[in-house]
Amino acid sequence: MSFLNLAKSRYTTKKYNSNEKITDEKIQQLKEILHLSPSSINSQPWKFTFVSDQKIKSKLAAVSYFNEQKINQASHLVVFSAIDDIGKFETQIHQNLPQGAVGYYNEFIKIGSETAIKSWLQHQVYLSLGFFLSACAHMEIDSTPMEGIKTQEYKSILKLENYKPLFAVAIGYRNPEDGNQPTVKPKERLQMQTVIDSL
Repeated sequence: MSFLNLAKSRYTTKKYNSNEKITDEKIQQLKEILHLSPSSINSQPWKFTFVSDQKIKSKLAAVSYFNEQKINQASHLVVFSAIDDIGKFETQIHQNLPQGAVGYYNEFIKIGSETAIKSWLQHQVYLSLGFFLSACAHMEIDSTPMEGIKTQEYKSILKLENYKPLFAVAIGYRNPEDGNQPTVKPKERLQMQTVIDSL
């Protein structure tokens, strides 16, 4: 299927088939794909947590507002977190990145406030989200990206140190009765000329 057709058919899943699980092989592929996600200067300021254990998934679901049912039904939940310790991040890039990349960080990013630096780090994690959703669509895996989570509770449940959960993605296979799929509810977008210019 062409990427355009994938974009037309992919949607935010509202109901999952709780009896159908993603194979370990496909989960491993998704892990490798996330590992290859792009980021500015190859900074990689992230951690991706794959949750399949039903008890842990249910605990996370309980602190996910109106997303609770989707998470409990889905095969897996993937939590996307940004590094939240600037010193740890700087040690990481000094150990792993070339001088030019570190120089860019020092000259253009490090000069900002702590809030600005952490915002830049978090932006990199959002880049990986688009990459991940596209991969899921290509692999015929349904997905639900969600910012509606209690991040501090997620951090505690997952025992994350030096990382801040930003959002999560439920993945699995749709319930045939899901009313949000494009064959039932056509996608709604602004007119193309409203959001895309050609100069």
